Amino acid sequence: MPSTIVIQCSKALAERKLTVAFAESATAGRLSAEFSLCPDSGTILKGGLVCYDASLKESILHVPKDMLRHFTPESAEVTRELAERLQVFIPADIHIAVTGLTCPGGSETPEKPVGTMFIHLCTRGKSLAVRHEYSGAPEEIMLQCIDGVASLILQEIPVISEPA
Repeated sequence: MPSTIVIQCSKALAERKLTVAFAESATAGRLSAEFSLCPDSGTILKGGLVCYDASLKESILHVPKDMLRHFTPESAEVTRELAERLQVFIPADIHIAVTGLTCPGGSETPEKPVGTMFIHLCTRGKSLAVRHEYSGAPEEIMLQCIDGVASLILQEIPVISEPA
């Protein structure tokens, strides 16, 4: 069962006839799955791409190898690139990308510890980056991030809903 905020977000999107698509790395499809369980999923969720492994970020979404090497696959820069490139593959009103570190073994550093998650939202020429540090087990970090995505969308809906 999706969290209350994911359900509220889905309902708000449906009320405004807005659609969403996801490019997921660290959330590995769970973000799309949570939104798919909402009553309004059929009208708001366009789909998602799971690019958990860095090679898929490069081969499917065409993120430059140099960018992955320089910034790491789990970075604000790569997350933005994923959100921007997703727009070519899935038409939607809102495009969201998520990368990050739910467990050890990625690109964690003292400045970017496990629990660091990057979210990037693209809509109507607007681009918004968010970085959060969550704590807990991998699933807890993932679920906190999903709620963070829903909160971000709810925050931005008034702007997105304005006539273009």
